[in-house]
Amino acid sequence: MIPPIADRFVAGESPATALAHAASLDDGGVNAILNLLGEHYRDRRDADADADAYVSLLADIATTDLDARVSVKPSQIGVSVSEDVFRENLLRIVDAAADSDVFCWVDMEDHATTDVTLDVVERAAETHPGRVGVALQANLRRTAGDLERLADVPAAVRLVKGAYDEPASVAYTDKAAVNEQYRAGLDYLFAHYDDGEVAVGSHDPAMIDHAKTLAAEHGTDFEFQMLMGVREDAQFALAEEYAVAQYVPYGGKWLQYFYRRVAERRENLVFAARAVLS
Repeated sequence: MIPPIADRFVAGESPATALAHAASLDDGGVNAILNLLGEHYRDRRDADADADAYVSLLADIATTDLDARVSVKPSQIGVSVSEDVFRENLLRIVDAAADSDVFCWVDMEDHATTDVTLDVVERAAETHPGRVGVALQANLRRTAGDLERLADVPAAVRLVKGAYDEPASVAYTDKAAVNEQYRAGLDYLFAHYDDGEVAVGSHDPAMIDHAKTLAAEHGTDFEFQMLMGVREDAQFALAEEYAVAQYVPYGGKWLQYFYRRVAERRENLVFAARAVLS
């Protein structure tokens, strides 16, 4: 049994419970991005098993009328084993997603995995243009260059502030600086990316308002992406006018997910506490 404090952020342990949650979101005009919990595998058997589980989930989504997507963590499908294993498993998942007419997102983890993640996402986008997207973290000093790198790649970008506690040598650590970089990243995305390639991953009202202003200025189609359990009333309110997707984790590894998200940075603990109290 998932306790209430974690149940708010995790849609059960099985694909069935995740799809049921996705259906409830669909009733309110919000799409679901399903993420099977699991990360930091160093054994290929574990990575392959979760890749198999994603392929099965994609087949399940294809049997529904839901506009659901999936989102995969690199360390879940082999990046900590080898680049070859990660590439093989991600391309296998993207192939299955394309067969099921489902969009596939790739999460971004700590800075040490950024290069290999972008390399493999570019490869997947060549094979299935317009069917894959990747998260970029505004707190990393390299992200402005990565936004330029991906501008001509047929892949979508989800811009987030960044949840990992990165060293100052590679990341902006001051909150005001991260906010400044996030705004600049949104400016670039809306000005240089095509319709459907921009995802605003933020719960910050100031950034949400900035995205609305940019959309009106540039006419770029985009969507907001938010986490399950956080400002859900705001998600449904936004969905009355804008495209909104909720990131929906599920699976048996919910305790590791919840603990790691809270433990990674002090700000995450404050964020989770505010979400529960609200």
